[in-house]
Formats: sequence, C-alpha cells, structure tokens
Amino acid sequence: MKIVTYNVNGIKARLPRLVEYLTEAQPDVVCLQELKSSDDTFPVADIEAAGYGAVWHGQKSWNGVAVLAKGGVPVERQRGLGGEPEDEHSRYLECDIDGLVVASIYLPNGNPQPGPKFDYKLRWIDRLAARAQEILAEEVPAILAGDYNVIPNDDDTYSVRAMQNDALMQPESREGYRRLVAQGWTDALRTRHPKGGVWTFWDYQAGAWQRDAGFRIDHLLLSPAVADRLIEAGVDKEYRGREKASDHAPTYVRIR
Repeated sequence: MKIVTYNVNGIKARLPRLVEYLTEAQPDVVCLQELKSSDDTFPVADIEAAGYGAVWHGQKSWNGVAVLAKGGVPVERQRGLGGEPEDEHSRYLECDIDGLVVASIYLPNGNPQPGPKFDYKLRWIDRLAARAQEILAEEVPAILAGDYNVIPNDDDTYSVRAMQNDALMQPESREGYRRLVAQGWTDALRTRHPKGGVWTFWDYQAGAWQRDAGFRIDHLLLSPAVADRLIEAGVDKEYRGREKASDHAPTYVRIR
C-alpha cells in the first residue's frame, strides 16, 4: 500500500501533473496540500475520472488540503484543529480509509520571523501535537502526512547557512517537531534514510532544481501500528522536473 503526501502548489495550475501522477504511480492514498482552491472550485470530476475518491477542505487562493483514495471515498473524521476558534485557515483534514487514519497537514510557513506569523506557526505545532496525542491514544493505525514547513536536521538541507534565518529551521520550529515525534511517531523518511540528504522541495528561484539545492519539509509520521508495517519510504523526485511542476515532489511510504 502506497501512501503519498504531495504539496501541489495550486491544484488548478498543477491538475495535469496531478492526474499524470495518479495515473502513472497509482498510489493508494494521496494527501494534498496548498490547493489554493475554494471548496466549490475543487476539480473533483477530474480526480474521480482518474479513479480516486476525495475529501477536501478548501480556501480561496490560499492553503487547502485534501485526501484522495484509489477506488473509494475517504470518510472524514475531522477538519481543522481545536484550540484556536478564530483560526480559519484550511490546513488540517483527517480521514478514515479502510481502518487507516490519515491526516493531510499544511503547517504554517512562519516567515518572516520573529513576528506574528512565526508565533502562529509555533501555536499551530502545539495544536497539532494535542490532536496527534489524541489519535495515539486511540491505538489505531495512523499516518500524519504533509508539508510541515520544518527542516528537522542540518542534513535535511542543501545549505545550513542559506536557511539559518528561515522560520523552517529555527530552534523553536525544530523543537516543536521533535516533541511531536517523541510522542511515539516514526519519521518514515528519516528512518529509511538516516544520513539525510533527501530533499522533497526545490524552490523555483535561483536554479534550485538544476543545482539540487533542496531540503526536506514533507514528512510522513507513522503510529506504532503502521511503523511495524513499513516497507519503504522515499521521494518520487522525477515529478519535480516535469513541465510546470509543483516545487514539491510527491513523498511516500509503502506499508504492508
């Protein structure tokens, strides 16, 4: 079973690339982020034509998350996170797919830092951790998949110096991510590639893709019941190099 997280950076602009990926790679579950689409304009017909059912949580021009399932429709469990009622960002969607709990996560970027956007990012990590703890308490197979906008380790970026002032790599961001993982989640990509050097994102600027100047911010965290079934974790890197591609590559786990 292949579960993918994929920040599409605008689902309408990237729809040909998304359908292409679904058709060629045939993943079983796909968590999408940064739809930049309202609920009304989500291209559900195209996704269904590719053989996938979908649940989505849209927002016009910004954010937005979705969960796709091959040959079925995910059952929604929760949209949004508690703890901040005034937060209207579409960044969290949790579904059940044949007994597997899957959450699609688009964590705030947090730049510029310091400032209110960075403070919001840190609060959001804490809110995610609270929900993650509740999921673990259910003792169900679960995967928290998404664009976390956190570079966890120095070897998760092409250049520590280039990123040192970015919100993605601040000590507070990293500490929040580590606290989340320490609840009992397994960072799948890290487990399979312990020496780092695996990128999931390459900026459009300064020839980052051509120079392989990327970093790892797309993560799949596995609950103990799923971690025991982990076969492989990796990045479908070639899809980043295609015409009008997202700046993220699909990142995946295979589980028994």
